[in-house]
Amino acid sequence: MSLEDRHIAVWQNCLTIIGNNIDEQKFNTWFRPIRPVSLVDSTLTVEVPSDFFREYLEGAFLDLLKKTLQRAIGADARLNYMVRPVREQQAMVYPASHGLPPTNKTVAISTYQPSGSPNPFVFPGVQRVQINPRLNPVYCFGNLVEGDCNKMGVTAGESISAAPGKTPFNPLFIFGGPGLGKTHLAQAIGIEIKEKFQDLVVLYVTGNEFKTQYMDAVKGNRLVDFMAYYMKMDVLIVDDIQDLLGQGSQNAFFNVFNHLHQSGKQLIFTSDRAPVELQNFEERLLSRFKWGLSVELTRPDFETRLEMLRARAFREGVAVSEEVLDFLATRIKTNFRELEGALISLVANATLCHKEITVELAESVTGKIVGEKENEMSIDTIVDTVCEYFNITREALVSKSRKRQIVQARQIAMYECRTQIRNCSLSTIGMEIGGKDHATVLHACSTVQDLMATDKLFRQWVSDIENMMLVPVLR
Repeated sequence: MSLEDRHIAVWQNCLTIIGNNIDEQKFNTWFRPIRPVSLVDSTLTVEVPSDFFREYLEGAFLDLLKKTLQRAIGADARLNYMVRPVREQQAMVYPASHGLPPTNKTVAISTYQPSGSPNPFVFPGVQRVQINPRLNPVYCFGNLVEGDCNKMGVTAGESISAAPGKTPFNPLFIFGGPGLGKTHLAQAIGIEIKEKFQDLVVLYVTGNEFKTQYMDAVKGNRLVDFMAYYMKMDVLIVDDIQDLLGQGSQNAFFNVFNHLHQSGKQLIFTSDRAPVELQNFEERLLSRFKWGLSVELTRPDFETRLEMLRARAFREGVAVSEEVLDFLATRIKTNFRELEGALISLVANATLCHKEITVELAESVTGKIVGEKENEMSIDTIVDTVCEYFNITREALVSKSRKRQIVQARQIAMYECRTQIRNCSLSTIGMEIGGKDHATVLHACSTVQDLMATDKLFRQWVSDIENMMLVPVLR
């Protein structure tokens, strides 16, 4: 045996000793992935998949490791760890990060003195500024799990990335509930554009930040500079645009929108609701939001949730069994953010408490995060409850019947879906209840509210139905 291979033989000897002292599952999970790197004097260096892996080893098997090394090497034995770079792991193709943050070129912006409106006979000054695109490299397409819930948005985003401002998808309006990946998708488009077109100026900003910047510009008498700054963008991404409230800030944004759109620049917006549901927005601005493509991100299905968990576990360098991932994907159905939060909490609990990642531990952790949601409200639950209350069939409820009882039952079902289910869009409710459009659902909700305020019997119907939904186990 050569000196170069001595560390391999020593580690193989250690594995034999360890394998005789712990059960096979623990051995395969925590010792098989370790690679011997070198042996210098009495110090053995091994490579482990992640910091989490190292911490668990030391917490759960420190005494066994110490005695094994002393037996294999001698009383002065020491163990050093190297964390394996995620990019060298071959299990999956998801990158741990995208690399360096994207950067914009320096941009020249015309500025005016803060003494008031610019004089037409005085040439403005020119200031060269570095615009930070504010894109998080982790939010790249490589880290975005695609499924039926976001397929259309990803496809549109990839088309935009290949030709920003030159596709029919301008503006791109992405909407859906929290944690469904709106910010990730919007930033992924920006990152991809910066990779392909490095000279384009990209900016990510939230609706609230735009509003705050506008107010600061007005107070500092720098509104002209503020407008000049935003009109220099080639790609403008506005996240949570529903927060862009206020007549002044909306008027400023309207002018920025017009200038960029007419100049062939790309606009991307995200919102927690569809354009038609935005309140306190100027009609001329709402109509522009609808010019391009509106894409709804919906709740991920089981396969997409499972794939996301695999990807995140890989990025964390953590070995999690399919059984545990399956449990998490089954238990948490709401959104990606809660799924990731549950996985990170599970890893943290296992690390800090020196426990294995098991289904039992996952059940304990998720119980504290999401609580018991076995009776979580759904469109099907509401429709079934309404049908039972009015003694009608589901087919009758979703039919085109104009009988008064059927119409009122249908309207109540739509109203309850809108009020009882978090982040359920009007279009989704309409599609599930008779294939109606969002305008019909809006009218139904308005009608129910009016009747509840003026009709005592109707108000009692709604109250009875809501009480039935609160105690489904008694029915």
